[in-house]
Amino acid sequence: MEKKIMLGNEAFARGAYEAGVKVISSYPGTPSTEVTEAAARYDEIHVEWAPNEKVGTEVAVGACIGGARALSCMKHVGLNVAADPFYTAAYTGVTGGLVILVADDNGCHSSQNEQDSRYHGKGAGVPVLEPANAQECKDFMKYAYELSEKYDTPVLMRSNTRISHSRGIVTVGEREERENKPYEKNIQKYVAMPAMAKKLHIAQEKRLNQIEKDSREFPINRIEMNDKKIGIITSGICYQYVKEALPQASVLKMGIINPLPKDLIREFARQVEEVYVIEEGNPFFEEQIRAMGIPAKGKDMFTIQGEYSANMIREAFTGETPEHVPAQPAPGRPPLMCAGCPHRGLFYILGKLKKTVMGDIGCYTLGALPPTSAMDACLCMGASITMAHGFEKARGAEAAKDTVAVLGDSTFFHSGITGLINMNYNQSTGTVIVLDNRITGMTGHQDNPSTGKNAKGEPAPAIDIADMARACGVKHIVEVDPFDLPAVEKAVKEETEREELSVIITKRPCALIVKQPNIPHVITDSCKNCKKCMDIGCPAIEMENGRPVIAAERCVGCGLCKRVCPFGAIEEEVK
Repeated sequence: MEKKIMLGNEAFARGAYEAGVKVISSYPGTPSTEVTEAAARYDEIHVEWAPNEKVGTEVAVGACIGGARALSCMKHVGLNVAADPFYTAAYTGVTGGLVILVADDNGCHSSQNEQDSRYHGKGAGVPVLEPANAQECKDFMKYAYELSEKYDTPVLMRSNTRISHSRGIVTVGEREERENKPYEKNIQKYVAMPAMAKKLHIAQEKRLNQIEKDSREFPINRIEMNDKKIGIITSGICYQYVKEALPQASVLKMGIINPLPKDLIREFARQVEEVYVIEEGNPFFEEQIRAMGIPAKGKDMFTIQGEYSANMIREAFTGETPEHVPAQPAPGRPPLMCAGCPHRGLFYILGKLKKTVMGDIGCYTLGALPPTSAMDACLCMGASITMAHGFEKARGAEAAKDTVAVLGDSTFFHSGITGLINMNYNQSTGTVIVLDNRITGMTGHQDNPSTGKNAKGEPAPAIDIADMARACGVKHIVEVDPFDLPAVEKAVKEETEREELSVIITKRPCALIVKQPNIPHVITDSCKNCKKCMDIGCPAIEMENGRPVIAAERCVGCGLCKRVCPFGAIEEEVK
């Protein structure tokens, strides 16, 4: 059989393809994004970007009721957004197989928290699978659909940054084409109103109990007996760390992590002298295993926060600090918006005007960092609008004149629209700024409802953000180029003074999708060393011998620095 080197996320997509999945609806979110992008290459699967994770999950549920195998993918905080349909789908069960893939972000590499999605699986009462390498990503995905249809339940597939973004050798197979299961109207099963939900809850508990009993024989769990002094219970990426750090230890590797395979855990515990639980995040396994009467050790040796490593585990058990070559100190590289980023002009003006800025989730969140430092709060997708509204209601209409909400185009469609409706309905006088860079930038340039393309790159209807704002009841809408600094400043001043709700839309494509003229700029002898150009935080401008200079290899020629310079000392480089 053919073998390929695959990213974990690509292997997940391959598993869905081979399992005969017909519908995938997701919202991009690191570290899950590449699953859907890879799946979009398969013509046999309908793949779409949904406006948010709730919509994606509901589309997948509808497809599975229609008899097809379906998948929805998201990052950990996206599962919060999808929780409403997810928890109820756990009651109704499935017709075609249904898998929800969630990728956690231990260590907060690209997220606002380290949420542990295993609790969502336990809370919803669905089986949760967790692979440990790329091959298992593919194999577990196929197995998840078997479990889903056998036990009439959605299955939560849990990944994390290391599993999703590491590569491994994967043996690929052929696609199993599957006819849709016949659709039969079944009000008692699929209409989750109170009278039905009570019965569905009982059925859900019964099937979860059955899964726990059967899980002892699931091929995705295995006991590896070696030295019986140490017995380690683990799963996922931690299994890889354990095998590297403690190759002689006995290991129970769990592939299903909810419900726990308790019979297998008891059998393993009887065979070893001491039981240790190694899991990133919260003591999800450890607390349950201790509740079984097994005196397991775990979080007293390891941290809840951040990622683990083989070296960390080896040191915890042996006290040995592994030898290593000291790393050469690297120059500090704080996160910054890209050279030519269209958001930089807006945040320069917001910082200059000292506005209170309720921010949102996107690459523009970097506007909170120096030198602009132009963001006061960031909570979750879409919260900029609703936080600004609450801030105004708490502090009065005068406060609204110094407050703006800032969010991106994709975030606006994700969960900003309802907030804007709320502002209008509850008579807010605030100002919302939508940063329209024509793409979903932070997660790698995925299309969204405003770009005119779908997940497969095909033409699709484009929704105009200004028209949408008008439909939400906003009467005052201004569109500006964020590099036209006088226009941006004028718009912010005028709209925040207005005693009515208003929306400003900054329109300029992401510098990484539309190439600038790429004529580097230079600082001439007219420079007075006022360092005003440093205030925009462009990574192409740096200090050298106490004076600002422009690094030609990083400059994209956007000209924002030229617009900021009060002495006309920045010009296009003449070659």
